[in-house]
Amino acid sequence: MTRAHLPADYVAVTDYLFGQKAQGAKFGVDRMAVLAAQIGHPERSTPFLHVAGTNGKGSVAAMLDAILHAAGWRTGLYTSPHLVQLGERVQVDRQRLTPAEIVAYVAELRPIAERLAAANPDDHPSFFEYMTAMAFLEFARKRCDIAVMEVGLGGRLDATNILTPEVSVITSIAMDHCEILGHDLAQIATEKAGIIKPGRPVVLGRVPAVAEATIRTIAAARKAPLISVRAEFGEDLAGYPPTNLEGDYQRWNAATATLAARALAPKWKIATESIAQGLTHVDWPGRWQRVQIGGRLAILDASHNPEGAKVLEASLTQLVAETGRAPIVITGVLGLARARPLIETIARHAAEINFVVPQQPRACSHEELESLVPATFRGRVVRNDVATLFPAPDRCTAGGPDDVIVVTGSIYLLGEVMRRLG
Repeated sequence: MTRAHLPADYVAVTDYLFGQKAQGAKFGVDRMAVLAAQIGHPERSTPFLHVAGTNGKGSVAAMLDAILHAAGWRTGLYTSPHLVQLGERVQVDRQRLTPAEIVAYVAELRPIAERLAAANPDDHPSFFEYMTAMAFLEFARKRCDIAVMEVGLGGRLDATNILTPEVSVITSIAMDHCEILGHDLAQIATEKAGIIKPGRPVVLGRVPAVAEATIRTIAAARKAPLISVRAEFGEDLAGYPPTNLEGDYQRWNAATATLAARALAPKWKIATESIAQGLTHVDWPGRWQRVQIGGRLAILDASHNPEGAKVLEASLTQLVAETGRAPIVITGVLGLARARPLIETIARHAAEINFVVPQQPRACSHEELESLVPATFRGRVVRNDVATLFPAPDRCTAGGPDDVIVVTGSIYLLGEVMRRLG
């Protein structure tokens, strides 16, 4: 649905919300705690699993939601960012918030926000705090049995960190958002481990040794029992749980979700069969997702940071082996630090690279992206845009009729492409 086809009140409300986002991110839990108190602490009405991590946290959250749903529970799911529609961020039994519901929630929350700001301008909720408040209210009012809450950024200072979870989950640790979270793995691990609560189990995905040591120290200090994927499943991927999501890294995520489900108290009655069923019925678009565009294979994959580039390397290697040809890659990235490893990886596998600039303030320009192409790349480099590349839902103008298309990079780019594809 294009902007022109959306209800006018919804357009106005989203403009207002994104206007809060344009003012910059705000970190710290104090503002969220004040807002939660004003709306009656809805976060205390719902049991939660809390998921942090550099990569994989969205996939693990979706897996846990699928497992809990398979076990018969009414589930809430909070993730970010969204791909196409804002309501994707807040879902109950995988039904996203409708435009009308978002309008109603903002009508309820905005007077509270303005009252708080009148008393102290620093207390005005950010875009993310608005969305987090909507999630807490929605899960409480829809009487969710349990909900999965994905951290927005970091953990210790994230707005979601006012809750006390049944289980905390840390999926991975890598160098990303260093200007906020720290410039080494131990510092980043400390920020992510801020979601660990006293006495509550914590599940640890596959992380570097220095990060694991940091997290184990924090968990021990908080008397939080720690279960790790490496300790439970070892290094042989053959022993990891299968999932319908493609890629070795999704097997790691499946193991993380399995341990988190097992760590829930017995009252949740999470049977082995529920875990297996959930993991093979995960709905999580944009993660090495195969689609057909005009009879051609296209793959949509959000790989937006250095750790994601390593995963993309393995996926592209496998794709070339599977198809017998180098793909046409379409990419756009937010930030040079993220773009460099991604473009170096793409250049090792692509026949042609189409650079686009996502409609985000931090997006790299065509010139910046081109400057990162290795001198050894012998393929074609094209400046392009999403509308030109995808002029209709069943058409992509890049490459020829037999070429495989890979769209990768920023999740915002994937959202723009998916809107064009309908």
